[in-house]
Amino acid sequence: MEGKRITKRLVDSLRPAASEYFVWDSKLAGFGLRVQPTGVMTYVAKYRAGSGRSAPTRRVTLGWVGVITPDEAEKLAKRVLGAVAHGADPAAAKAADRRGSTLTDLADLFLADHIQAKRKPATADHYRHILAKVVLPEFGSRKADKVSTADVARLHARMRDRPYLANRVVAVVGSLYSFAARRRLLPVGFNPARGIDKYPERGRERFLTATELTRLGDAIREAETTGIPWEIDAAKPTAKHAPKRQNRRTVIGPHAAAAIRLLILTGARLREILHLRWEHVDLGRGLLFLPDSKTGKKAIILNAPAMAVLADLIRAGEYVIAGQNAGASDEKPRADLNRPWRAVSKRAGLEGVRIHDLRHTHASIGAGAGLGLPIIGKLLGHTKASTTQRYAHLDTDPLRRASEHIGRRLVAAMGGQPSKIVRGGATLRPRRRTR
Repeated sequence: MEGKRITKRLVDSLRPAASEYFVWDSKLAGFGLRVQPTGVMTYVAKYRAGSGRSAPTRRVTLGWVGVITPDEAEKLAKRVLGAVAHGADPAAAKAADRRGSTLTDLADLFLADHIQAKRKPATADHYRHILAKVVLPEFGSRKADKVSTADVARLHARMRDRPYLANRVVAVVGSLYSFAARRRLLPVGFNPARGIDKYPERGRERFLTATELTRLGDAIREAETTGIPWEIDAAKPTAKHAPKRQNRRTVIGPHAAAAIRLLILTGARLREILHLRWEHVDLGRGLLFLPDSKTGKKAIILNAPAMAVLADLIRAGEYVIAGQNAGASDEKPRADLNRPWRAVSKRAGLEGVRIHDLRHTHASIGAGAGLGLPIIGKLLGHTKASTTQRYAHLDTDPLRRASEHIGRRLVAAMGGQPSKIVRGGATLRPRRRTR
């Protein structure tokens, strides 16, 4: 987009599009504004590093919209473009400066320009946590190009008792250095996380049995009616101030109970239920229309029990699962289900069972019924067939049909009848008559 002066009025009128675009100033050639699909806007200066049309075009970020004004950005652009006119290459100089910067400096740029702009909030929080708690305390003060593969491997080895986290640390470090190479902040191919063998990760799936599901249902009903009794620790100094035994009960609200039921009845992810708005619920067609999820826009099919849960739920605000400030102008979704789930799962005797295991249980019921992995994958919203393969060992129906077919052929070849050879799952031998 060209031919407009970059002013505050123009900046305020711009809106993000499906792909990033640039707005170039009509007066100062090379001064522009970059608008990303996420809504992030930055002032930039564009120039050719050398003379002639064959010289490479380079771009320098001047600052963030909201941090500096259009007038301040224009002054910075004039300074950059003036230096170019005198033979300087500001982008190359800036890259050289960053190559000499610390890993903390590089991580800040990585989080701001890449993770925050292009990843979902939960993923961004995950990256931020690993960098702040593990990587930067270890290497943050070092120059980014001085961190070696041996350094990352030693950190990985020290975390062998936490294999899942150790592998995620290597993945985050690898992503950070790949970003730096793409930006030409570090030499292409330099990545200290490359070549480090990750620890094997055992699957964490847990499927509830029919008995456990019965206990879970009983615990939810008890928690939302009379409440779940709890015991005090007599050794604690505050024990003498505890309520009387008849008053020591944990009661969960109808929205928390509904959330747990919806998680297992739909197989949805926790945030998909906690962030669900009433406007996304279509009881007429039996669908939940999610504008965004871990795998993007999706629809969740509601079975009859799930629809009954929603139909009976009181609408306290715009979110289906009401939070603390439901109905307020600045309403926010409920943050988690930690307390109600701890109470209910403990009462049901489900030690070590996570909320996400309700999703696995939903899928396991379908796999055990022989519904087929493609159908289960669509119900769960999986975008890759390989993700649903974790339930393949439960889908025994095709194997059972194959085994029965082979058994019938073998029995026929042996000249017998299946009912005479096999009864009640045990092989019977002919009895000899004794005289």
